[in-house]
Amino acid sequence: MDESGVLDEALERLHGAGPERMGRLTNHAPMAVEALAARGQAAGVHRWVDLYARKLEEFPAGVERVTDANWAVALGDARRIADWVGYFQGEVGERGWRRVLAVWWPRLLPGMYGGSTHPVIRVGHAVRTLLAGETVPRINELAHGLGYWAARHRPVAGLTPLPGADSAAAALDAVRPIAVRDGGFPARLDRVTSLPVWAADVTDPAEAHRRLTDLVQAATHRYATHAHGEPTMLVHAATAPNAVLRTLPALPRDLWVPSLRAAWTASAAVTAMYAPDEPVPYAPPVPLAPEELSERALAHGDEHVIKLTDTALDVGDERALAAALRAIELSEPLV
Repeated sequence: MDESGVLDEALERLHGAGPERMGRLTNHAPMAVEALAARGQAAGVHRWVDLYARKLEEFPAGVERVTDANWAVALGDARRIADWVGYFQGEVGERGWRRVLAVWWPRLLPGMYGGSTHPVIRVGHAVRTLLAGETVPRINELAHGLGYWAARHRPVAGLTPLPGADSAAAALDAVRPIAVRDGGFPARLDRVTSLPVWAADVTDPAEAHRRLTDLVQAATHRYATHAHGEPTMLVHAATAPNAVLRTLPALPRDLWVPSLRAAWTASAAVTAMYAPDEPVPYAPPVPLAPEELSERALAHGDEHVIKLTDTALDVGDERALAAALRAIELSEPLV
């Protein structure tokens, strides 16, 4: 991971900022710096934060303390972000991060669609770095991620099941786009009323892990040929399930199957909301080695490019790396 301590320095620097800006846009910096550090780009982390800093807003003020007695009322209340982060900071300090994650993951999982899936993605990055080595800033980062998730908790229910397919790739191809594709994530999510059934018969944790791995690969591959529909938001069809996949090793195995089901709903819903009507052929102009690709993502600087590249490197095959190059081509660089 990051033996120089740069990641911890960056996280400490970023924890004075709120998880959102301009009322709803997500602060991606903690996720991006973790991805950069994980991919050998720690030397560029602080320079990247300097560029991104203009997008940061101060950490919000609290409203009322969240407690074990009143948390259910506060769940999904975006005004309570600071209250929720404070609650989880106390919980992880007293009970340990693994125990807190095991208790709260099933509570939060049904609402992983709030905040455009960014809260679960932030938690996934935090868990990966904690599994590599526990430090105070990394534990605090998990508290920030869980707090953001609790405040933006938004369930999706009442979906009509549609015929699916055996493979993750074919199931994503079977997703029907929503009829009206305009507006922001919450408005589009309200229009998702049906999704194909996939992996509904899975009961074995090991099989859930395998299916989730297949889903991440399929969604990443699909980005290369479908990203022109919406280059930024379609990133989440791959990065949200990958965040869940990264978290599985830290969770009790009985949570793996429900995690798969929630991850499928998230990936399929994003696909329905933003995918174009037709794919386009895509072949990268030149193949890049993984190290070159991570350097290219840092040089480009866009936070979604960095995160998709990180996921593409997890998948690791030629089509996945092509997807990362496609993101670089279609996205505006951070300047």
